[in-house]
Parts: sequence; structure tokens; C-alpha cells
Amino acid sequence: MKIAIMGIRGIPANYGGFETFAEQIAPRLVAKGHEVTVYGRSNIIRHTGKFYKGVRLVILPTISHKYFDTVAHTFLCVLHSLKERYDAVLICNSANAYTAFVPRLVGTPVAINVDGLEWQRSKWNKLGQWFYQMSEWLSTFMANEVITDAVEIKRYYLEKFGKESTLITYGAPVEKVGTKDVLKEFNLESNKYVLYVSRLEPENNAHLVVKAFEQVQTDMPCVIVGDAPYSEDYIKKLKSTRDKRIIFTGYVFGKGYHELQSNAYFYVQATEVGGTHPALLEGMGYGNCVLANDVSEHREVLADAGEYFSTNNNGELAEKMQYLIDNSDVVSSYGSKAVERIKKYYSWDKVTEDYEALFRRMMNA
Repeated sequence: MKIAIMGIRGIPANYGGFETFAEQIAPRLVAKGHEVTVYGRSNIIRHTGKFYKGVRLVILPTISHKYFDTVAHTFLCVLHSLKERYDAVLICNSANAYTAFVPRLVGTPVAINVDGLEWQRSKWNKLGQWFYQMSEWLSTFMANEVITDAVEIKRYYLEKFGKESTLITYGAPVEKVGTKDVLKEFNLESNKYVLYVSRLEPENNAHLVVKAFEQVQTDMPCVIVGDAPYSEDYIKKLKSTRDKRIIFTGYVFGKGYHELQSNAYFYVQATEVGGTHPALLEGMGYGNCVLANDVSEHREVLADAGEYFSTNNNGELAEKMQYLIDNSDVVSSYGSKAVERIKKYYSWDKVTEDYEALFRRMMNA
């Protein structure tokens, strides 16, 4: 099959879940004999070759603006696709739903991965929230197929719009890396730091992690990995902590990110908005004990393979952190359970097979 993936920043991945997703499944689809094109943005992708891991790259311009970057670039992508005559097009992000009809004008079937409920994020003003809510509705009929990555999101589309969607989860690797170069950079020791990874935006609750860790009795540092392009005031407030044990690394991608996940003592997932969070799956796949915010999306992924806290219970996050720091046997047990759960339900090979089956069904419909 001749397949295109668009609506993302592009590959090689250097930001975000959709980009990692594309970098994982596109080469696997190529290895299965398919011709895959991934579209990327000229303001992000610096790879100069026309191919990456066998995947054809098409880099197009965009508008570098919070509200226009994604939607402007994807519109150019769908226009470019008209002359390519793909067998199937995958568009990522519900914000791009308005473009999904364009490939269909020449008979190309389109699937859209709607991701989570983006309108709930605090970074969007009223207009942005309205646009995302409208885009969810457009997704239900502009594309041939709607893809959801979590049971809760699938239920949301069914209950709100009466739309059945295809559930395909996100994936994660299941092996630790042996190198520790980034640990030396930040003066860290293996198995002796707490790890938090996310975009530093209010609904991801990095402030709660910082506040809780300030109350924990330990010599271990807490490593906060992430940044955000439009949250300067929030990030400045986070970094105003006087606790010298809390280390802010900024963005860390690729090998360095894998090293941090592979060597953490335990991992904190404090997010509360969205579907399946890639960093949660990756933390589990690298064998981490996970301490997760007790929301349904996290319960769906983690089940009984981790510990939970409630953001509504003041002080519980600090209590659970202290409990895990004081009980290494519990940490080890949860880590083993997490790996087994990833192997069973969230491997990238399984995700790729599910998408391949979807594309075949779309092509033969």
C-alpha cells in the first residue's frame, strides 16, 4: 500500500507523542513492504535527506504561530496529497479534521486519529476551545475512519456524537538502554532519582509534583523533564522552588530521554487531560514503578501495575512518594508488572499491525 501520515511536526521525532508514534510505525510499515510518506514542518525538521529509516519525507512550510502552525501545515499537506494518489491517508489531531475531505475528493480514504480532548487544556482561550470542540464534530464525518487511542475517548465520541471509532492504542518499547551519558550531564545516579516527564502546562500538574516533593524526606533528586512553548509564566513559577533537589532539564529527546526512563527509581504521571499518554506507556515499558494521577485514562493503561494518588486529596501525592521511597520492594514489584502489561497490550509491533489492518480495510471498502 501507498500510505501517508500528516498533521504532525514530522520525523525524526524531536517533540511530542504523535511524532514518536510516526517514527515507530512508519518504518515498521516499510519493513512490511509498504510505501510510506511522512509529512513534516520546515520550521521543525532539520533532517536533510529525502528518506529516514526507509520512510519518504515531504517537508512543507507552515506558519510558526500557536494557533495556526498545525492547521496551516496540514492544509498544505492535503493539497500536496492530491497528486500523489495514496491508498490511504492518516491525519493526526482532531484540529486538522477540516482538511480530511480534501484527499477524499480524488477517492483517497482518510483516517483521523483524534487524540485526547484538547479543548480541556488551559493554554487555549475560548476561541481555541470552541475550535477544538467543533473539530471533534467535524472528525465524525469529514474522515472515513475515526481512530481513538483510549477506551474513555472512544466512549466520549460514541456518547456525544453517536460515532463508532476504531480503538488502536499507543505503543511503547520494553527494553532498558545501557548507556548513562545524560545521567552524568545532570549529576544523577542510576535508580536514585524520581522522574516526571510532560509538557510543562498547568493541567499536567508539574506544580503539584514540585510541591509534594518539597515535603518528601529523601536525598534523591526529582528530575522534571519537559518544557512548553507558550507557558513561560507557569514554568518560571515552577523553577522558583527553593528545593535544590528538584532538577529541571528542559526538553530531552532520543537517547537521553531513554536513559532517564531506564534508570529512574520511580516515575510520576500527574496529567489529567487527554487519552493515552505516551510517557506513561514508556515509563512502564522501561520497567519503572509508576505513581499515577487516579483518572480513568491512567487506570485503563496501568490497571494494578502501579500506585495511584488523587489531586483532590491534599497531601496524598507526597505521602505516596514517601511510601515508594521507603519501600523498594514495592517499587520493584510494580516495575515488573508494568513491563508485562506493556508486552501484552501496548507493543509497537501490535500497534503497527492494527494500523496495517485498518489501512487495508479502508483501501478495500
